[in-house]
Amino acid sequence: MKNKILSVVFMLFASFIFAQQQNATFTLTPAQFNPDDQVTITVSGVNLSTWGVSDLYLWTWFYDLNDQNQQDSPTNGSWGNSDEAQKFTDNGNGTYSFTFIPQNLYGTSNIGSIGMLAKAKDGSGDKKTQDHFVEVGVFQFNLNSPTDNVTILNSGNTLNIDASTTVNANFELFANGTSIDTQNNQQSYTYNYTLTQDTNFELVATDPSTSSSLTATFQGIVTPNPTQAAVPAGMEDGINFDANNPNTATLVLYAPDKDFVHVIGNFNNWSIDSDYLMNYDAAQEKYWITLNNLDQTGDDILFQYLIDGEINVADPYSTLILSPYDDPFISQSTFANIPAYPTGMTTEAISWIRRNAPSYTWQNTNFTPPAKEDLVIYELLIRDFDDVQNFDAVKNRLDYLEDLGVNAIELMPVSEFDGNLSWGYNPAFHMALDKYYGSPEMFKEFVDECHSRGIAVILDVVYNHATGQSPLYRMYNNCDGCTGGIVATDSPYFNVSATHTYSVFNDFNHQSQATKDYVNKTAEYWIEEFHIDGYRWDLTKGFTQNCSGNESCTNSYQADRVQVLKDYADTQWAVDSDFMIIFEHLGNGTSRDEEIEWSNYRLSEGKGIMFWNKQTEPYNEATMGYHNSSNFSDISYENIGLAQPMNVGYMESHDEERLMFKNLAYGNSDGSYDVTDLSTALDRMETAGAFFFTVPGPKMIWQFGELGYDTSIFTCTDGTIPNDDSCKLSEKPDGWDFLTETDRTDLYDAYAQMIALKKSNEIFATGSIDMNVGNSNGLKSIHLENTSATGTELQYVTIIGNFGVTTQSIDPAFQETGTWYNLMTGNTYQVNNTNSTISLAPGEYFIYGNEEANLSNTSFEASTISLYPNPANGSIYLSEEVNSIHIYDITGKQILTKENIRPNQAIDVSAFHKGIYLVQLEQNGNTIQKKLVVN
Repeated sequence: MKNKILSVVFMLFASFIFAQQQNATFTLTPAQFNPDDQVTITVSGVNLSTWGVSDLYLWTWFYDLNDQNQQDSPTNGSWGNSDEAQKFTDNGNGTYSFTFIPQNLYGTSNIGSIGMLAKAKDGSGDKKTQDHFVEVGVFQFNLNSPTDNVTILNSGNTLNIDASTTVNANFELFANGTSIDTQNNQQSYTYNYTLTQDTNFELVATDPSTSSSLTATFQGIVTPNPTQAAVPAGMEDGINFDANNPNTATLVLYAPDKDFVHVIGNFNNWSIDSDYLMNYDAAQEKYWITLNNLDQTGDDILFQYLIDGEINVADPYSTLILSPYDDPFISQSTFANIPAYPTGMTTEAISWIRRNAPSYTWQNTNFTPPAKEDLVIYELLIRDFDDVQNFDAVKNRLDYLEDLGVNAIELMPVSEFDGNLSWGYNPAFHMALDKYYGSPEMFKEFVDECHSRGIAVILDVVYNHATGQSPLYRMYNNCDGCTGGIVATDSPYFNVSATHTYSVFNDFNHQSQATKDYVNKTAEYWIEEFHIDGYRWDLTKGFTQNCSGNESCTNSYQADRVQVLKDYADTQWAVDSDFMIIFEHLGNGTSRDEEIEWSNYRLSEGKGIMFWNKQTEPYNEATMGYHNSSNFSDISYENIGLAQPMNVGYMESHDEERLMFKNLAYGNSDGSYDVTDLSTALDRMETAGAFFFTVPGPKMIWQFGELGYDTSIFTCTDGTIPNDDSCKLSEKPDGWDFLTETDRTDLYDAYAQMIALKKSNEIFATGSIDMNVGNSNGLKSIHLENTSATGTELQYVTIIGNFGVTTQSIDPAFQETGTWYNLMTGNTYQVNNTNSTISLAPGEYFIYGNEEANLSNTSFEASTISLYPNPANGSIYLSEEVNSIHIYDITGKQILTKENIRPNQAIDVSAFHKGIYLVQLEQNGNTIQKKLVVN
């Protein structure tokens, strides 16, 4: 059995979104220095063009004399905007320098060591170097050998101990607390120790001139021999609790080609202990151990697996983890009582078991999701949706989304990802909830509240890849468990290099049974534990093993990914037969054959797989007033060859430039009509909505698109927009301030009414669709027919619109003569000649139906009551007497209630904050809802 060496490197680094980190060389002059000495840092090996910047900045921190209590430099600035005080000087030869006096920079002389990295001014997107650490003080002590904290050797082998100091020192070596060797007045120390038992070493170096001492501790461990034993029946990979004994848990780790595994944790002081050597089941290639007396550890059980004495990883199936990099930035109000990370005892992620976690009683246990054809999905990124950035913040905004008509919320990934401020497509633990968004109980409350309002919850899941923080990667790489490097050839989970052309991070091999088991188990968990209603599967084109470096192969039909994704779907439906599955495949050409096959899969059982149907470019061309590529006819499921409406159509998603930004930046014009005018651009977004929500099939809105969100996706945190995509993943401002702008809330109201039409009338669900939207003049029309309509149901709908920038006439081609109804206003339109042209101003549209529409949303019920002035800032008045008035803020909190209001009676709202409010009036048994804007 080969010798094993534990590599434990004590370092802290900032973990951000996607890997653009560079490795640089740091040189300090002088190499040894005291806190009051002047020091110059020189950095080489950084390619700033890779980050799209021209300047380099120092980000630095320090530890006290005990190498604890990390504190940042006061002049670091923020990660997204470094302070100019720490800008490196460009030496003009590919190197960069920064000169400082440590005690002046950090504001203290209590400095034991310094950490540093170099970064772009906005470091988001991981635009930084690796971390570099230096000790402070002229008297320094280096342990040269062993190079690691723990060395594992066969009994009788020799452990070489070698150390050096910067001045003559006295050395003393202790083994298990007993002094075994002293060597005095020298700068180097060497000793060979024959290892026959597990031994804790301490080597002390003392400067005789000052009597100051420095110490190194390390271990020598005799190679373990695991007990051969079968995994107990019923035990699954991961953490298995004993239902009859809450103080017992069995841990199971699949680890082929590994020699032995210890469990380390807060129950054994994070040290190697033979009592925590895991048993080995050779038939299954799994290690396991049953932990007893967990109550002696307290409420929080923290642990890792130490594999072959080298690699310390959390359990891959952890449901919560501790992170030394991310947890310090999580507020108590978001997740209370997170245990302190055991700094100095271990590194990297730790599995966290809460023995007495708060229980949660579900209030809605029989939720049925909306029909697929009726879906109106609202995609949101919790980070940018509200400044509070947690599940409660989204829950408090549900009134707003419910009033819009949303019946499904799609959350960008919430499983544990690297960093806190990510989009979430850098997953590390697919079964762990990312604590930055809240606790499991907070998430359950959010899902439960959504269900009480008829809103489904869909999670964006990322199974194409995992980051270097993933235990599955760290167990099998070429750098003994580091977070960098590359996949090892014996990995049972990952490809050494991606087998498709959209590679990010570490590419899962979905033909490996180990990967399939991992995906299925983690996917089942969220459905069972959190009552999730659907998944949107990210980057499904990567699920093939056939297309290394071949773009055309990646985009063509691949039978292996078709089948494995069907198999994954079967797993989800076995847990929840109504579960909604959406693939981000973005098919084109022959790869659309895969989407069609998936959409038909088990369709006769009421299932079938949905897929994203991106129509960003054609809709945006239309809203900007250009027509060479504004044909959005593929929004129709019939137009792309589907038997049922399974295509989730969208104009915007998290990944696309915002339509309103391009409207305002590049919109067309003619005379006084200018699309770059805000009011005009918003009106054109309403017209686009008329040609979007009315087309049968599931639809998706990106957050704040209903308010005309116009911050570019490429905007940096400082508000600038660079000439590249370096800030695409940076934080963006939310859209709540838009609620004070009438033009924007008018768009919200129009979308809400269109959504209400869609959900309340069968003709907008399925039926005959005629898309006439490819005209080069910008005139577009859609004709819908419900062949099964009876009575007063809508049988025909005609939508006409002018996406040009001049007034034009259109032949509406009504399906019949007679009285037609403007479904947005209720006004009638008499059709005597189905082909009589209608003049449309630029940006104008009409939605006509041959019958009046059904509307389930009472917000749009007709009422003769006027509320004025609106917007208001002092008092408001009603034109008629009402029995009561109730006013709610956008979170649903009741702000005011009054009864028996007379006509034109003043109602004081001067104390209201600026914003949008919901007004509910009761009059003679009828409920009328209105909107009030306070400015």
